[in-house]
Amino acid sequence: MSKLVVIGSSNTDMIIQVPRLPRPGETILGGDFTTAAGGKGANQAVAAARAGCNVTFVAAVGDDMFGEQALKGFEAEGIYTGLCVIDATAPSGVAQIFVDDDGENCIGVASGANSCLEPGHIDRAAGLFGDGVVVLLQLESPLETVEYSARLARNSGCTVILNPAPAAILPDSLFENLDYITPNANEAELLTGIPVTDEASASAAATALHQRGCKNIIITRGEQGVYLSQRRDSGVHSTTAFPAFQVDALDTTAAGDVFNGCLAARLVAGDELDNAIHYAQAAAALSVQVLGAQDSAPEHTAILRVLNPA
Repeated sequence: MSKLVVIGSSNTDMIIQVPRLPRPGETILGGDFTTAAGGKGANQAVAAARAGCNVTFVAAVGDDMFGEQALKGFEAEGIYTGLCVIDATAPSGVAQIFVDDDGENCIGVASGANSCLEPGHIDRAAGLFGDGVVVLLQLESPLETVEYSARLARNSGCTVILNPAPAAILPDSLFENLDYITPNANEAELLTGIPVTDEASASAAATALHQRGCKNIIITRGEQGVYLSQRRDSGVHSTTAFPAFQVDALDTTAAGDVFNGCLAARLVAGDELDNAIHYAQAAAALSVQVLGAQDSAPEHTAILRVLNPA
């Protein structure tokens, strides 16, 4: 039985490489076009599977070519898809991604069938929930479904991780059912109103998130690394700053997804949190050197080579 259940989105990414990101109203010519499998939930499921984790993925896809290709791709990765929903009323999700010469990106998403994932679909996965199971969530599914999933999983004894992306305002009732929340700096700012620019502001943002009910705050800050804040039962906070791996980025599109999928995979494997974060950082560093979302998720052996260079 899978010890990691990823609940989230599946998209087909349509990627255009351009010299720089276009401004509003501007057309930039000369880009290269590719398509790739994507969606935050799918990316995280694939990243975890390549990290050696047994993964069940719960998502909704359309009854179309994109949905069929997506399910075949997940199965080829060894991911269990028996709880995925094929919706005949909506197309599969798609994302349009611009990537510039510095590896930065901007993304527009047409959610399609992703918006049709309902709480009732999560009930079908409830038999997988229990002690020792990790449930990984994001925000490309309806918020009602995310809240329901977190509550059901937490009440069943699961460890619940929320990657709050894309950035959104969230209710306190959701925070109360989370064991870990993993915002990037921009998402942390939206959730707290505190711009995250250094360790001091990361600490302030983490404290604000603790006050909303979550014990473990992991703020990813790109080239500035990762900031971890943990609230102990005594009420005391412990913090750790993890420096980033220094690499030349080609495409940062799925770096956060790879981080989250690999973090969850290592928690399932029983790693201490510090080691799981370090592993996930190495995986994300590898991912930004490859174009595309799921294509950029590294294999476990490649991650180990980064962590243990000869």
